[in-house]
Amino acid sequence: MSLSIRIATPEDAPAVDALMKRSYGRLLKDDYPAEILIAALPLMARANPKLLASGTYFLVEDDADGLLGAGGWTPTAPGDMPNTPGLGHIRHVATDDRAVRRGVGRMILERCIAEAKAAGLERLEALSTLTAVAFYEAMGFEDIEPVAVPMGPHVMLPSIRMLRAL
Repeated sequence: MSLSIRIATPEDAPAVDALMKRSYGRLLKDDYPAEILIAALPLMARANPKLLASGTYFLVEDDADGLLGAGGWTPTAPGDMPNTPGLGHIRHVATDDRAVRRGVGRMILERCIAEAKAAGLERLEALSTLTAVAFYEAMGFEDIEPVAVPMGPHVMLPSIRMLRAL
């Protein structure tokens, strides 16, 4: 296994879409009721064009297995959330379900943490799925509070707001 990380581009959208569609349903099924996943997965399993063009969204690839992970950070809050000085946001992280525990997510988060710190941010926030809480805790994030993340009209995904000092 030879993992590499690179900055995503808008041209990566089809591959990122395929990664998210392939992995989210499999990884989230044990932590969410089927009715939530049926409504949320079509909305969340799509690459965000703004993130792909941001320069702070990354892809982890393997020579043999192709795209195994995606994720990034932004200095601005997602959606309608207010911006807070010094606070960055982990955004749309996905790991291929066949590559969990191979260092893919860690590689993405370490890159995000290093870049956010270099950009002068003081903290990073992640709106974690219930499935990923243990991963974020292992990466130094603290559980702050449960939140419902809007995925679309009338579709809310139970999540955990997590913070990490830089």
